[in-house]
Amino acid sequence: MERLILCGGGHVSLELAHIAARLEFELIVIDDRAEFANVARFPMAAQVICAPFLEALEALGSRADDYYAILTRGHAFDKECLEHVLRGKYAYVGMIGSRTKVAAVRKALEEAGFSREILDGVDAPIGLPIGGQTPAEIAVSIAARLVQVRAALGPGLAPPPPGPGVLCTIVEKRGSAPRGVGAWMLVRPDGTCAGTVGGGAVEHQVKLDALALWARGGGEAVKEYDLSHAAAELGMVCGGRVKVRLQSREK
Repeated sequence: MERLILCGGGHVSLELAHIAARLEFELIVIDDRAEFANVARFPMAAQVICAPFLEALEALGSRADDYYAILTRGHAFDKECLEHVLRGKYAYVGMIGSRTKVAAVRKALEEAGFSREILDGVDAPIGLPIGGQTPAEIAVSIAARLVQVRAALGPGLAPPPPGPGVLCTIVEKRGSAPRGVGAWMLVRPDGTCAGTVGGGAVEHQVKLDALALWARGGGEAVKEYDLSHAAAELGMVCGGRVKVRLQSREK
């Protein structure tokens, strides 16, 4: 599962955390202020780290499928976080701020030796340009950009998380379907899921089939699902068929 690391625990971060928790990111929040970095404020986060930004980022390490949203309270902290992130691995990095602040941070990093090509890959100002003004509206624009980037990178960037359950993977697609070959969903024994194979009635049936396979003692199966029938019931014109491999695993 991709990690979404929020550098800063302010108002925009809080609004973004609520949305990101529904988008199946592993959410991590860091801030050096205890009143902004605590579990009571961010109960949806996998980790909340109250420490100086560089110390926290160093402890987390970096992965090729990490997403960073730099939302600190000042451009000095923004520069500190961005410089550290750009020296490691990541899938996405964006930074909040006015164009004046962004330009100042960019200039400082160019002087520190970062190329224009690397800096051009940073989303700054962060988010899609939808005209958001309130923290909630800005959070929506950031979340939409995260989804856009993740979709463009395609399935398979992040492997399924560890743990027991039934791994459901699309192995064949015909016609119109929301997810392509390689998309996965892990159905855990308690019925919770990570990932998605398209949502809706078909995904619900995949989940039921996965739980039934687990209840029978596990194993492997390949099942075909007709999205056209579900789409017709809802008055939709899209549809198609997908084959899904169900594989049980103990860890």
